[in-house]
Amino acid sequence: MAPSALADIPPPSGRNSPKPAPIKIWTVKEPPFEGFRPIDHEGYRRSTSDTAIIIDNGSSAVRAGWSFDAKPRLLTPPLWAKYRDRKLNRTFTFIGSDVYSDGTARGQAKNVYEPGSNIVNNWDAMEGVLDYCFLKLGVDGANGRIDRPVVMTEPVANLGYARKTMSEILFECYGAPSVAYGIDSLFSYNYNGGRHGLVVSSSYTSTHLIPVVDSKPLLSQTTRLNWGRFQSAEYLLKLLRLKYPSFPGKISDPQAEDLVREHCYVSQDYEHELSHYLDWTGLEDRDHIVQFPYTEQVVVQKTEEELAAAAEKRKESGRRLQAQAAKMRLEKLKRKEEELEYYQQLTQQIQNTTKKEGKRILDSNDFDDESQLEKRIRELEKAVRKARNKDVGDEDEEPQEPPTFPLLDVPDEQLDEDGIKQKRQQRLMKSNYDARQRAKAEKEKEKARLAEEQRLDEERREKDFEGWVEERRIARQAIIQKIKDRERLKAELGNRKSLANQMRMKTIANLASDNPTKKRRRGGGDDDTFGADDADWGVYRTVATGEQSDDEEEEDLNTNLKNIEAQLLKHDPNFNEESTREAQSDWTKSLVHAFLRGPWPYESESQKEAHQLHLNVERIRVPEVVFQPSISGLDQAGIVEIAASILTERLAENPYRKDVMKDIFLTGGNTLFQGFEERLYNELRAVLPAGSELKVRRAGDCVLDAWRGAARWAEKPQSKASFVTRAEFQEKGADYIKEHDLGNAYSY
Repeated sequence: MAPSALADIPPPSGRNSPKPAPIKIWTVKEPPFEGFRPIDHEGYRRSTSDTAIIIDNGSSAVRAGWSFDAKPRLLTPPLWAKYRDRKLNRTFTFIGSDVYSDGTARGQAKNVYEPGSNIVNNWDAMEGVLDYCFLKLGVDGANGRIDRPVVMTEPVANLGYARKTMSEILFECYGAPSVAYGIDSLFSYNYNGGRHGLVVSSSYTSTHLIPVVDSKPLLSQTTRLNWGRFQSAEYLLKLLRLKYPSFPGKISDPQAEDLVREHCYVSQDYEHELSHYLDWTGLEDRDHIVQFPYTEQVVVQKTEEELAAAAEKRKESGRRLQAQAAKMRLEKLKRKEEELEYYQQLTQQIQNTTKKEGKRILDSNDFDDESQLEKRIRELEKAVRKARNKDVGDEDEEPQEPPTFPLLDVPDEQLDEDGIKQKRQQRLMKSNYDARQRAKAEKEKEKARLAEEQRLDEERREKDFEGWVEERRIARQAIIQKIKDRERLKAELGNRKSLANQMRMKTIANLASDNPTKKRRRGGGDDDTFGADDADWGVYRTVATGEQSDDEEEEDLNTNLKNIEAQLLKHDPNFNEESTREAQSDWTKSLVHAFLRGPWPYESESQKEAHQLHLNVERIRVPEVVFQPSISGLDQAGIVEIAASILTERLAENPYRKDVMKDIFLTGGNTLFQGFEERLYNELRAVLPAGSELKVRRAGDCVLDAWRGAARWAEKPQSKASFVTRAEFQEKGADYIKEHDLGNAYSY
């Protein structure tokens, strides 16, 4: 489970300080399983044969109850799951929120409606939901019939096939004595006492604007916008997947709907608020943190005594290692001194003996001549001197005299075999010495060249300062672009679906298919010539990085960037510390960081922060689609444009036009956003004629008033004539309906 909604964090001390306490952190809700629901027999016992069963058949929830109830007794999502357990040899059926009680049922769950639509497309599921409703309402079906009239809500312009199939189920399967259909938003408007007005119904899957004149809907002027709470949740999910492509958690559809319901609101000035939404001032209030469940690594906290003991143990171990190292250095120094003393004695011994005996002594000690022995003695003297001076930090070498090579000037005819051999060694030593001298000269030459370039650069800066600064700025931008490209490539290589990774896999596939290694055959080897050319080995670099790396990409970009920025800081008055890349990379100045993580630092190693979503811009962008559908890619007019068209054009000649403008009625769950009513009023006020009276009001209960309106309508005696009886169904067919002021019509 997710941790508490309040995080205990030290108080802030500045802009770079940690998160202050307490920060409100929202948690995601669990699947809406309500537990076992008992059968309600009380309503059926109170009912009579004239009492109607009211079913608000909504896309997000099915609400059912009796016509004398003040609110529906049953509310369940239109979900259905059925599977057979082979071990128990039983078939299980789950309806509504009960599907969340079982893992298998959750995976097998089917919706009554087509996703994103208010058209029933799964009639088996619809029949299961109706079974559940009648069962939980305590309807006695002992004679195979429900024996109660049914009032069913439906959307505007419901398909004839959908209504026909529903009538067949209610009459033939359940034996209903009579059935009536009505539009949910018109039931809500009638319940709230409306007569002349414009009904704005924004519900789960769509938004309808229905003009009503003298309590009769003008269905021919009704307009539909394909956007509702379902599309808002889907749109929020898309935005969050783009914002957090590697988010470790899974956001379910019910959770997305809860995020829309709890965190989104309608902005009164969308463009202005959007441009300042990520400003640092007040961002901690606008940024909502949503915590998903996570498992944090358990860190064992030690006491101060344990920490002190561990530190003392580390110090003791360090002292012991230092003592061992000093002892080893001393032993090594003694061995070198003994070896040096031995070779010095060996030199004296060779000088005091014959040439032949000296040659034998040199051969027995693996020396070809006395020069090698002398070289070995010099090396040991140098190593001993260095080891002795190491403790005092004096490691400077003594200046050496240039070596001499006397045998190189002596002709070979004047030398014996040993002399010729020594002459070759001296020639090799002279070549090495000359190479070192050339390298030293090249180094000095390069140093002089750099000094000259610096001098010329200073002269150019003095003569053409503007051009010099512009060159440095261009070079700086080029280096920054290279750094960004490399960072982008590194990030893409971490995503197996990226283009860079696909190109790398393509390279591997080409290597495997175009240059296959042939199997060894008897009497011959393979024909694989890979590696014969130096360019072949560049393949490994291609596979590792996704592209060939040139010399410029191998240089130290960060060092060059710092050098250029140091020059600009020293000479360019318009370039300051705030202009450097290091300062611009500061998270407190990053708009991207504010968008992703809000005004707080981010610890990549923290599992808690890795499982957090920051909702900021999305809070106003998602509800804005109803007013500006184009921001989500929907090619339709917004509700303000639709309402203005109805009020100023379609009802221009209607005598009740002014009365309609006095009652803009909001209903449906998608109108519950904070600021929806005020935004609609302000924008309609701006497009309607000046001086015209305009009023916008909201339903008493935007969600349940449709059911309440249907229940009150069913209780009226004059409504009985709008029911289709079973006899009329059998005589005139399932397509037959009776038109009334709150229902659909055959044609508009």
